[in-house]
Amino acid sequence: MSTVGSTPADVQRTMRQAIRAHWLLFLIQGLVMVVLGLAAIAEPMLATLAVTIFAGWLFLIAGIVGLAGVFTAWKTPGIVWTLIRALVAILAGVLLLARPLAGILTLTIILAAFFAAQGVTQIIVAIKHRAMLPSWGWVLVSGIIDLVLAAIIISGWPETAEWVLGLLVGVNLFMSGLALAMTAVACRSVGEGPATTARA
Repeated sequence: MSTVGSTPADVQRTMRQAIRAHWLLFLIQGLVMVVLGLAAIAEPMLATLAVTIFAGWLFLIAGIVGLAGVFTAWKTPGIVWTLIRALVAILAGVLLLARPLAGILTLTIILAAFFAAQGVTQIIVAIKHRAMLPSWGWVLVSGIIDLVLAAIIISGWPETAEWVLGLLVGVNLFMSGLALAMTAVACRSVGEGPATTARA
């Protein structure tokens, strides 16, 4: 069906109907994510291993696709860097899959470095722009929390490598799934009637 000439009311009505028609699918997906999140929180070491293996496959597949792209566009400018990037991705994938426990240690340090860098950046932004940033206090607190997380990971490394990735993934899955499930329940009651629009 063509959308040419559709009014805002038509678009809103179509969106409401789509939401109502698929609310159960959103609910099921959200509940599955909640269950997976709770499982990851309950068994963070197993979840950490799963995350590492998954990351290994992502690197490997991305590298292979990149390598295939190199051979199909050999004369493209900058192809050498594309080739190097693809080979590094393949190497990283192979190493993560061959030695996932060593990969866990590496990924944990990378995560700690990410938290530290993000924390420092947020603190600088909050202080530098506090005059024009109404929520600068929240940004500052968020940056401090990131630094605390980085300190916890580094101070307990390598023991923290056993649980930190799995726990964070579990919390993320749980919160995202809960939000999706709540959205689905709310979408169930969305009305099907036409939206109220101002008439010229």
